[in-house]
Amino acid sequence: MTDTKHIQIKDYDYPLPDERIAKFPVAERDHSKLLVYRHGEVTDDMFYNLSKYVPKETLMVFNNTRVIRARLHFTKTTGALIEVFLLEPAFPADYEQMFHTTKECSWYCLIGNLKKWKNGQLETTLNINGCDIKFTAEKIGEHGTSHEVRFTWDNPDVSFAEIIDHAGELPIPPYLNRDTQESDLTTYQTVYSKIKGSVAAPTAGLHFTENVFKDLEAHGIEREELTLHVGAGTFRPVKSEDIAGHTMHTEYISVRKKTIEKIISYNANVTAVGTTSVRTLESLYYIGVKLHSNPDATEEELHVNQWEPYEEHPQLTAIEALQEIVNYLERHEMSVLNTSTQIIIAPGYEYKIVKVLITNFHQPKSTLLLLVSAFVKGDWRSIYRYALSHDFRFLSYGDSSILIP
Repeated sequence: MTDTKHIQIKDYDYPLPDERIAKFPVAERDHSKLLVYRHGEVTDDMFYNLSKYVPKETLMVFNNTRVIRARLHFTKTTGALIEVFLLEPAFPADYEQMFHTTKECSWYCLIGNLKKWKNGQLETTLNINGCDIKFTAEKIGEHGTSHEVRFTWDNPDVSFAEIIDHAGELPIPPYLNRDTQESDLTTYQTVYSKIKGSVAAPTAGLHFTENVFKDLEAHGIEREELTLHVGAGTFRPVKSEDIAGHTMHTEYISVRKKTIEKIISYNANVTAVGTTSVRTLESLYYIGVKLHSNPDATEEELHVNQWEPYEEHPQLTAIEALQEIVNYLERHEMSVLNTSTQIIIAPGYEYKIVKVLITNFHQPKSTLLLLVSAFVKGDWRSIYRYALSHDFRFLSYGDSSILIP
């Protein structure tokens, strides 16, 4: 672990001119470019030809999270504009319960223009289904670098999901340097998004269309879904010189027993769509390891800590670890595993489940670039050099790659 912790983030820098950052997606999702990295060789194609490159013997796994309108704006009587950015539910803590709750709830939030909001309630009036609703926000405590904010509204027939759909703004990435536009409401969601909770899109999935899915199906390639709610920490740069000083954000995961059983049937041979799917899938291995030594662990105890993969060297195979989770779910008569992960994947990490990765091109000096480097055994520069010299578009709305080490 010492070597991994002492990775210098300056070694994962590269020049990214602003004009190479895609401010908007291409007109048709699957007409983005596709970089193909196979065993050290780099070529390119169009994304709609993806089925030519996905190995037939792997199971494709997607993150079906849906981006919420997490950015709320309030205007004080003084005229000061306060932005309240939803990070994760506080009460109720369960995402599904949260979006169905009525009258009151609380979230951990980032607050813009905090110095102008010392105390008291913020208030706005919303018109939902022809009814005026008073919607208020009140700070009730600090939570690390965020604040817990209680929200209340005076109509018990309206859910919090409806509140934010009317009051909130979709939070596009800060590096786009523009305001959210109407088109983002569609283009910044994957076509298969289902489960509300993310504040950022799993962007590798933005390239998929029904035509691509039909083509994959025609080639006999099966797919499964899981859920990781992407947090704002995904955009947080590594500011420490070595990555030991960087604290990974916690993200919440949900995986069905049926999906884990399907992964086992594929001998833990997975093509992961996006880094969020990677982090979830690789976390499953360490959750299985925990259950092997502590079969009665609670879901909270199954949380995967940042450095856990580097501190222990378990002897379990991926299949054995996944079977531990299936057994745990069966013992508790559960059909879904719900827990969280803080895993950091960086050079020195040994992949257990993911064999092929579909992903966009990431920011310099980011934890996502570390994850890619670990996957291609340090050969990320040849990939990024090729992308820069062949007019690929970068970051969330940019082009994609399929990586087969």
